[in-house]
Amino acid sequence: MFVHGNNLTEKENPRSKYQDDESKQYLKEIREKYDNWKKTNLEFIGPMLDTPNTDEIIRERVRLFIGYKDFIDEQKYAEKFDSRSNLHSTVLEEFMYYLFKDLVCELSGSALIGKAQTIKDFFFLPSNFRDMLIKPHIKTEIKDHDFVIGVNICASFICERQEEKEEQIFPVPAIAIECKTYLDKTMLEGASSSANQLKIINPNALYIVVAEWLKLTEAVNLNKYNVDQIYIIRKQKNTDREYRFLATYEKNPVCSNVVIHLFNFVKEHLTTNWGGSIQQRLERGWLK
Repeated sequence: MFVHGNNLTEKENPRSKYQDDESKQYLKEIREKYDNWKKTNLEFIGPMLDTPNTDEIIRERVRLFIGYKDFIDEQKYAEKFDSRSNLHSTVLEEFMYYLFKDLVCELSGSALIGKAQTIKDFFFLPSNFRDMLIKPHIKTEIKDHDFVIGVNICASFICERQEEKEEQIFPVPAIAIECKTYLDKTMLEGASSSANQLKIINPNALYIVVAEWLKLTEAVNLNKYNVDQIYIIRKQKNTDREYRFLATYEKNPVCSNVVIHLFNFVKEHLTTNWGGSIQQRLERGWLK
Protein backbone atom coordinates (compact mmCIF):
# COMPACT_ATOMS: atom_id res chain seq x y z
CA MET A 1 0.00 0.00 0.00
CA PHE A 2 2.90 2.39 0.73
CA VAL A 3 4.48 1.80 -2.64
CA HIS A 4 6.28 5.14 -2.78
CA GLY A 5 7.63 4.70 0.74
CA ASN A 6 8.88 1.23 -0.16
CA ASN A 7 10.64 2.65 -3.20
CA LEU A 8 12.31 5.25 -1.02
CA THR A 9 13.41 2.59 1.48
CA GLU A 10 15.01 0.55 -1.31
CA LYS A 11 17.09 3.56 -2.32
CA GLU A 12 18.17 4.13 1.30
CA ASN A 13 19.42 0.55 1.49
CA PRO A 14 23.24 0.43 1.78
CA ARG A 15 23.32 -2.05 -1.10
CA SER A 16 21.55 0.34 -3.48
CA LYS A 17 23.38 2.40 -6.08
CA TYR A 18 22.49 5.69 -4.37
CA GLN A 19 25.39 5.74 -1.92
CA ASP A 20 27.19 8.94 -2.96
CA ASP A 21 27.00 11.86 -0.53
CA GLU A 22 24.64 13.89 -2.71
CA SER A 23 22.18 11.01 -3.09
CA LYS A 24 22.22 10.32 0.64
CA GLN A 25 21.53 13.99 1.41
CA TYR A 26 18.68 14.15 -1.09
CA LEU A 27 17.16 10.92 0.25
CA LYS A 28 17.36 12.30 3.77
CA GLU A 29 15.50 15.45 2.69
CA ILE A 30 12.87 13.43 0.82
CA ARG A 31 12.43 11.01 3.73
CA GLU A 32 11.61 13.85 6.12
CA LYS A 33 8.97 15.25 3.77
CA TYR A 34 7.58 11.81 2.95
CA ASP A 35 7.20 10.72 6.57
CA ASN A 36 5.23 13.88 7.31
CA TRP A 37 3.03 13.40 4.20
CA LYS A 38 2.32 9.78 5.14
CA LYS A 39 1.64 10.55 8.81
CA THR A 40 -0.75 13.38 7.97
CA ASN A 41 -2.67 11.25 5.46
CA LEU A 42 -3.02 8.31 7.83
CA GLU A 43 -4.26 10.52 10.66
CA PHE A 44 -6.69 12.31 8.35
CA ILE A 45 -9.96 10.35 8.03
CA GLY A 46 -12.21 10.18 4.98
CA PRO A 47 -13.85 10.39 2.65
CA MET A 48 -16.17 7.49 3.43
CA LEU A 49 -19.58 6.27 2.26
CA ASP A 50 -21.77 9.00 3.72
CA THR A 51 -19.28 11.70 4.63
CA PRO A 52 -21.19 15.00 4.43
CA ASN A 53 -18.10 17.04 3.53
CA THR A 54 -16.58 14.62 1.02
CA ASP A 55 -15.49 17.31 -1.42
CA GLU A 56 -13.71 19.31 1.28
CA ILE A 57 -11.85 16.21 2.52
CA ILE A 58 -10.73 15.33 -1.01
CA ARG A 59 -9.57 18.90 -1.58
CA GLU A 60 -7.44 18.65 1.55
CA ARG A 61 -5.92 15.34 0.43
CA VAL A 62 -5.17 16.91 -2.95
CA ARG A 63 -3.57 19.89 -1.23
CA LEU A 64 -1.31 17.52 0.73
CA PHE A 65 -0.50 15.63 -2.47
CA ILE A 66 0.40 18.83 -4.34
CA GLY A 67 2.68 19.95 -1.51
CA TYR A 68 4.66 16.73 -1.50
CA LYS A 69 4.65 16.21 -5.29
CA ASP A 70 5.88 19.74 -5.99
CA PHE A 71 8.69 19.17 -3.50
CA ILE A 72 9.86 15.87 -4.96
CA ASP A 73 9.54 17.23 -8.51
CA GLU A 74 12.17 19.88 -7.85
CA GLN A 75 14.88 19.85 -10.50
CA LYS A 76 17.67 18.52 -8.30
CA TYR A 77 15.62 15.48 -7.23
CA ALA A 78 14.26 14.87 -10.73
CA GLU A 79 17.75 14.84 -12.23
CA LYS A 80 19.27 12.67 -9.51
CA PHE A 81 16.45 10.10 -9.56
CA ASP A 82 15.35 9.66 -13.18
CA SER A 83 12.19 7.98 -14.48
CA ARG A 84 13.78 4.51 -14.31
CA SER A 85 14.00 4.82 -10.53
CA ASN A 86 10.18 5.09 -10.27
CA LEU A 87 10.60 7.39 -7.28
CA HIS A 88 8.44 10.16 -8.71
CA SER A 89 5.86 8.00 -10.46
CA THR A 90 5.00 6.03 -7.31
CA VAL A 91 3.79 9.15 -5.49
CA LEU A 92 0.54 9.09 -7.48
CA GLU A 93 0.11 5.36 -6.78
CA GLU A 94 0.38 5.91 -3.03
CA PHE A 95 -1.99 8.89 -3.25
CA MET A 96 -4.63 6.51 -4.65
CA TYR A 97 -4.37 4.49 -1.44
CA TYR A 98 -4.86 7.54 0.78
CA LEU A 99 -7.83 8.65 -1.34
CA PHE A 100 -9.72 5.35 -1.09
CA LYS A 101 -8.46 3.68 2.12
CA ASP A 102 -11.29 4.75 4.42
CA LEU A 103 -14.04 4.08 1.90
CA VAL A 104 -12.77 0.54 1.30
CA CYS A 105 -12.19 -0.10 5.01
CA GLU A 106 -15.78 0.88 5.73
CA LEU A 107 -17.01 -1.60 3.11
CA SER A 108 -14.75 -4.44 4.28
CA GLY A 109 -11.74 -5.00 6.48
CA SER A 110 -10.58 -7.85 4.26
CA ALA A 111 -10.68 -6.17 0.85
CA LEU A 112 -7.62 -6.13 -1.36
CA ILE A 113 -6.33 -2.57 -1.77
CA GLY A 114 -3.14 -1.04 -3.12
CA LYS A 115 -0.52 -2.05 -5.65
CA ALA A 116 -1.10 -5.72 -6.41
CA GLN A 117 -0.71 -8.66 -8.72
CA THR A 118 -4.07 -9.99 -9.87
CA ILE A 119 -5.20 -13.07 -11.74
CA LYS A 120 -4.94 -12.74 -15.51
CA ASP A 121 -5.71 -16.35 -16.44
CA PHE A 122 -5.49 -19.88 -15.10
CA PHE A 123 -5.34 -23.25 -16.78
CA PHE A 124 -4.66 -26.93 -16.18
CA LEU A 125 -1.27 -28.31 -17.25
CA PRO A 126 -0.65 -31.93 -16.20
CA SER A 127 2.29 -33.67 -17.81
CA ASN A 128 0.19 -36.61 -18.97
CA PHE A 129 -3.23 -38.20 -18.58
CA ARG A 130 -2.20 -40.26 -15.53
CA ASP A 131 -1.17 -37.07 -13.76
CA MET A 132 -4.42 -35.45 -14.81
CA LEU A 133 -6.40 -38.21 -13.09
CA ILE A 134 -4.62 -37.58 -9.80
CA LYS A 135 -4.08 -33.82 -9.56
CA PRO A 136 -5.41 -30.73 -11.39
CA HIS A 137 -1.95 -29.17 -11.95
CA ILE A 138 -3.23 -25.58 -11.99
CA LYS A 139 -1.06 -22.83 -13.45
CA THR A 140 -1.84 -19.14 -13.12
CA GLU A 141 -0.87 -16.02 -15.05
CA ILE A 142 -0.73 -12.79 -13.08
CA LYS A 143 -0.78 -9.11 -13.99
CA ASP A 144 0.77 -6.21 -12.07
CA HIS A 145 -1.52 -3.25 -11.42
CA ASP A 146 -0.54 0.12 -9.95
CA PHE A 147 -3.64 0.23 -7.75
CA VAL A 148 -6.38 -2.30 -7.10
CA ILE A 149 -9.54 -2.55 -5.05
CA GLY A 150 -10.75 -6.14 -5.01
CA VAL A 151 -10.80 -9.42 -3.15
CA ASN A 152 -8.67 -12.52 -2.69
CA ILE A 153 -10.72 -15.57 -3.68
CA CYS A 154 -9.50 -18.80 -2.08
CA ALA A 155 -10.25 -22.05 -3.90
CA SER A 156 -9.49 -25.75 -3.55
CA PHE A 157 -9.26 -28.06 -6.55
CA ILE A 158 -9.38 -31.85 -6.40
CA CYS A 159 -9.85 -34.54 -9.00
CA GLU A 160 -12.94 -36.69 -8.48
CA ARG A 161 -12.36 -39.61 -6.09
CA GLN A 162 -8.87 -38.40 -5.24
CA GLU A 163 -7.60 -36.88 -2.01
CA GLU A 164 -4.78 -34.59 -3.11
CA LYS A 165 -5.97 -30.98 -3.16
CA GLU A 166 -4.47 -27.93 -4.76
CA GLU A 167 -5.02 -24.64 -2.96
CA GLN A 168 -5.08 -21.42 -4.95
CA ILE A 169 -5.64 -17.76 -4.15
CA PHE A 170 -7.05 -15.68 -6.99
CA PRO A 171 -6.71 -11.90 -6.46
CA VAL A 172 -9.64 -10.44 -8.43
CA PRO A 173 -10.06 -6.66 -8.89
CA ALA A 174 -13.33 -4.77 -8.89
CA ILE A 175 -11.32 -1.62 -9.67
CA ALA A 176 -7.94 -1.43 -11.39
CA ILE A 177 -6.18 1.91 -11.82
CA GLU A 178 -3.16 2.51 -14.03
CA CYS A 179 -1.13 5.52 -12.85
CA LYS A 180 0.96 7.49 -15.33
CA THR A 181 3.06 10.64 -15.26
CA TYR A 182 1.80 11.25 -18.80
CA LEU A 183 -0.44 9.26 -21.14
CA ASP A 184 0.53 8.71 -24.77
CA LYS A 185 -1.00 6.52 -27.48
CA THR A 186 1.24 3.51 -26.83
CA MET A 187 0.39 3.60 -23.13
CA LEU A 188 -3.31 3.90 -23.93
CA GLU A 189 -3.15 0.89 -26.23
CA GLY A 190 -1.44 -1.10 -23.48
CA ALA A 191 -4.05 -0.02 -20.94
CA SER A 192 -6.85 -1.05 -23.29
CA SER A 193 -5.27 -4.48 -23.75
CA SER A 194 -4.94 -4.91 -19.98
CA ALA A 195 -8.58 -3.86 -19.54
CA ASN A 196 -9.71 -6.52 -22.02
CA GLN A 197 -7.78 -9.19 -20.13
CA LEU A 198 -9.15 -8.04 -16.79
CA LYS A 199 -12.76 -8.09 -17.95
CA ILE A 200 -12.45 -11.73 -19.06
CA ILE A 201 -11.84 -12.65 -15.41
CA ASN A 202 -14.30 -10.12 -13.96
CA PRO A 203 -16.62 -8.54 -16.56
CA ASN A 204 -17.95 -6.18 -13.88
CA ALA A 205 -14.54 -4.66 -13.14
CA LEU A 206 -13.66 -1.06 -13.95
CA TYR A 207 -10.33 -0.21 -15.57
CA ILE A 208 -9.27 3.41 -15.08
CA VAL A 209 -6.24 5.41 -16.17
CA VAL A 210 -5.05 8.33 -14.03
CA ALA A 211 -2.28 10.54 -15.39
CA GLU A 212 -0.83 13.95 -14.59
CA TRP A 213 -0.34 15.06 -18.20
CA LEU A 214 -1.76 14.07 -21.61
CA LYS A 215 0.29 13.30 -24.71
CA LEU A 216 -2.42 12.53 -27.28
CA THR A 217 -3.35 14.33 -30.48
CA GLU A 218 -6.83 14.99 -31.86
CA ALA A 219 -6.21 12.10 -34.30
CA VAL A 220 -6.74 9.58 -31.49
CA ASN A 221 -10.24 8.10 -31.25
CA LEU A 222 -10.78 7.48 -27.54
CA ASN A 223 -13.87 5.36 -28.22
CA LYS A 224 -11.65 2.65 -29.69
CA TYR A 225 -10.09 1.86 -26.34
CA ASN A 226 -11.67 -0.39 -23.76
CA VAL A 227 -10.89 1.65 -20.65
CA ASP A 228 -13.79 2.86 -18.53
CA GLN A 229 -12.42 6.32 -17.80
CA ILE A 230 -9.29 8.44 -18.23
CA TYR A 231 -8.44 11.19 -15.75
CA ILE A 232 -5.81 13.84 -16.49
CA ILE A 233 -5.51 15.41 -13.08
CA ARG A 234 -3.57 18.50 -14.18
CA LYS A 235 -5.85 19.09 -17.20
CA GLN A 236 -2.72 19.86 -19.20
CA LYS A 237 -0.82 18.61 -22.25
CA ASN A 238 2.54 16.95 -21.64
CA THR A 239 5.87 18.64 -22.23
CA ASP A 240 9.36 17.19 -21.92
CA ARG A 241 10.58 17.22 -18.35
CA GLU A 242 13.47 19.63 -18.96
CA TYR A 243 11.03 22.28 -20.17
CA ARG A 244 9.12 22.04 -16.89
CA PHE A 245 12.11 23.56 -15.12
CA LEU A 246 12.11 26.70 -17.25
CA ALA A 247 11.01 29.89 -15.55
CA THR A 248 8.46 30.47 -18.29
CA TYR A 249 6.71 27.10 -17.87
CA GLU A 250 3.36 27.23 -16.11
CA LYS A 251 2.51 23.91 -14.49
CA ASN A 252 -1.15 23.43 -13.71
CA PRO A 253 -1.85 22.28 -10.16
CA VAL A 254 -3.67 19.01 -9.62
CA CYS A 255 -7.38 19.74 -10.08
CA SER A 256 -9.48 18.76 -7.07
CA ASN A 257 -12.65 18.54 -9.15
CA VAL A 258 -11.09 15.83 -11.34
CA VAL A 259 -10.09 13.83 -8.25
CA ILE A 260 -13.58 14.29 -6.78
CA HIS A 261 -15.07 12.87 -10.00
CA LEU A 262 -12.68 9.91 -9.80
CA PHE A 263 -13.65 9.20 -6.19
CA ASN A 264 -17.38 9.37 -6.89
CA PHE A 265 -16.99 7.19 -10.01
CA VAL A 266 -15.25 4.47 -7.98
CA LYS A 267 -17.58 4.84 -5.00
CA GLU A 268 -20.67 4.44 -7.18
CA HIS A 269 -19.29 1.27 -8.75
CA LEU A 270 -18.45 -0.24 -5.36
CA THR A 271 -21.84 0.53 -3.83
CA THR A 272 -24.39 -0.14 -6.61
CA ASN A 273 -25.85 -3.28 -8.14
CA TRP A 274 -23.87 -4.44 -11.17
CA GLY A 275 -26.88 -5.94 -12.91
CA GLY A 276 -29.23 -8.88 -12.61
CA SER A 277 -29.65 -12.10 -14.55
CA ILE A 278 -30.51 -12.29 -18.24
CA GLN A 279 -34.09 -13.15 -17.28
CA GLN A 280 -34.36 -10.01 -15.12
CA ARG A 281 -32.97 -7.91 -17.95
CA LEU A 282 -35.32 -9.55 -20.43
CA GLU A 283 -38.28 -8.53 -18.30
CA ARG A 284 -37.32 -4.87 -18.59
CA GLY A 285 -36.57 -5.22 -22.31
CA TRP A 286 -32.98 -3.93 -22.52
CA LEU A 287 -30.11 -6.21 -21.68
CA LYS A 288 -27.13 -3.87 -21.24
